[in-house]
Amino acid sequence: MTIQVGDKIPSVTLHHKTDAGVVEISTEDIFNGKKVVLFALPGAFTPTCSAAHLPGYVVQADALKDKGIDSIVCLSVNDAFVMNAWGEQHNVEDRVMMIADGSAHFTQAVGLDLDLGKGGMGIRSQRYAMIVNDGVVDLLNVEAPMKFEVSDAETILRGL
Repeated sequence: MTIQVGDKIPSVTLHHKTDAGVVEISTEDIFNGKKVVLFALPGAFTPTCSAAHLPGYVVQADALKDKGIDSIVCLSVNDAFVMNAWGEQHNVEDRVMMIADGSAHFTQAVGLDLDLGKGGMGIRSQRYAMIVNDGVVDLLNVEAPMKFEVSDAETILRGL
């Protein structure tokens, strides 16, 4: 069952690379008591994700925060080292938190997994963006297959 507007974010442990190394971070730590934009994508270093999806959120980070967003989270079914390297390549600094869902536990818990095994990528995340207010989904924009029209930073900014 796919998560819907009004649903609570499931409790899952994710991973994040910091200066201290790879650390576990719970969805409660990410979402509770905060207004968060979470955008998820099929993979770090993939074409649309690298050319448009992540860069759009880096560019619009200040505008999103000016509209009341406490944090911006990029999630992908990759490991924390890959997410960190990808973030460094795009100069995300502290504008976007790069979160690894390496085993797709969160992605499957929200019902937004995508089987890209035929393309050699395995289980990945669908492309989507959501606004989460204190752990509850306020807005959910899931892309149609092979599209990039409703999960971009500008669309989310207009939805605030």
